[in-house]
Amino acid sequence: MTISIGNDHAGPDYKQAIIKHLKYKGISVINYGTDGFESVDYPDFVHPVAKDVNENKVDFGILICGSANGVAMTANKYPNVRAGICWMSEITVLTRQHNNANIICIPARYTAIPQAIKMVDTFLETKFEGGRHQNRVSKIPISY
Repeated sequence: MTISIGNDHAGPDYKQAIIKHLKYKGISVINYGTDGFESVDYPDFVHPVAKDVNENKVDFGILICGSANGVAMTANKYPNVRAGICWMSEITVLTRQHNNANIICIPARYTAIPQAIKMVDTFLETKFEGGRHQNRVSKIPISY
């Protein structure tokens, strides 16, 4: 499994902890995030992750910023991306089971690092239920 990860200045410590955890589990990680806490523009770190997911170059993506809203909005501009904001494991399960999310967006200012790691594990382990949810997911992309 290969994961792309990106973050802005709100999440370098989260990113490093998540990468360490994933590598321990034998998962390959492509790191597009910043390592510093000085202000940066989150889209610069979102686009490479979303592009990897959109083009099926990786299995999943992880994005981290203060509220997770900016990274989710940016990532969801890509037609094959379904980026979901997750702040607790129960939401993470539903984001995968019902929405077939392929990017988890973590709000660093509203979660703790151990909680974020647990959500990443939950995200990667939870399967899409399909069925009635597939019909809904199929209606997400805009068709003109």
